[in-house]
Amino acid sequence: MSTTTTMVKVDEINRKWYILDAAGQPLGRVAAKAASILRGKHKVDFTPNADCGDHVIIINCGKAVLTGKKLDQKFEIWHTGWIGHLKKVSYRELMEKRPEHAMFIAVEGMLPNNHIGRTSMKRLRVYAGAEHKNQAQKPELYTL
Repeated sequence: MSTTTTMVKVDEINRKWYILDAAGQPLGRVAAKAASILRGKHKVDFTPNADCGDHVIIINCGKAVLTGKKLDQKFEIWHTGWIGHLKKVSYRELMEKRPEHAMFIAVEGMLPNNHIGRTSMKRLRVYAGAEHKNQAQKPELYTL
């Protein structure tokens, strides 16, 4: 008995739209599920070397929770490129001012650092509230 492995081609990819509701959910759990959907790992015909993932809309990022002491002990750190300009913001302040950015960088960190990861991030839409602008795509709710 021989088994065959199906390798998806770019022309055969059928992309769907999913909504993830982050209200009351841990930020990392929602980000991990979004990264898995963006890569296409939930599909039967997942191909590691092809970008076969779906579109993801994450709503209610402002209501996502961070467990433990992460609000005070976790920081987003970046460098502007200028000498001495290392910037640092606590997640408490980040979740108050820009919760959609916190979710965006969490998902980005869970995707591969190559062409597939960069093109997958283009299919991510993140919103702080419950409203989104993608009703025309007829997204379906993905249960975590």
